[in-house]
Amino acid sequence: MISEQKKQTIKFIIAIAILVLIFIFVAICMIKYQVEGETSMPFKLSKIVVIGTAEGVEEEESKARWNFNIYQNNDVYFYIDKNEEINVDEDLLIKNVKISNIQVTKAPQKGKIKVYMPNSEASRLYSYDDRFLVGEKLEYKGASQSSSTNLEIGSRGGTAYIRFSNADIGNYSSDKDEQIIHDGTWIPKINTNKEEIQFSVSFDFTIETTKTKYQTNINLDLPTGNIEEGSCYMKKTNMEDCIFKRVK
Repeated sequence: MISEQKKQTIKFIIAIAILVLIFIFVAICMIKYQVEGETSMPFKLSKIVVIGTAEGVEEEESKARWNFNIYQNNDVYFYIDKNEEINVDEDLLIKNVKISNIQVTKAPQKGKIKVYMPNSEASRLYSYDDRFLVGEKLEYKGASQSSSTNLEIGSRGGTAYIRFSNADIGNYSSDKDEQIIHDGTWIPKINTNKEEIQFSVSFDFTIETTKTKYQTNINLDLPTGNIEEGSCYMKKTNMEDCIFKRVK
């Protein structure tokens, strides 16, 4: 016969074993969440497109026929779509999308990084007006459809925009040119190369629905290609490195 003391000891050992197994299971779930993040978001960041080029901003006072400060621009497009792999409640909508905590993690050798939101006044998408510089965050409100000029994104999916500009990388002055082309071919004309204007940025990207908020951190190395040829294009559809997690 097993004594009462031995019975209690066995019960204690079993209880400890169960607690250890529970702890291990919870730890595995936590580690998996840290690695994979949210796997069933109702709306997902499906694609990031970056278009790089350069533009001359004309100086007001100049004796030369052409006199430009050169900006190297990187326009970033974020595509957010409904997750077709899960059953999304029709009442669940995108409340807002935010780009915040923008950091220049690697500064360029030439120029100064400025971040612009779409222009709400002129006929062009972006304007080099300090009123349109992004401060602490850039927020797109959920609406019936996306509107860059109104900083709105479709509540059932849409596109958000932002521009990372390397300003004043050089000056171009000439009396000889009959025609000016605003693209990346400016860069060799001002005795500059891609290595001198490369930079890296990091920022938080948040998708907030009417129920839950999800956030990831995104890093970009800009410009993304051979900008000296005129323009460069990058499309990112593999989002495995964009680990979204729930935030309060």
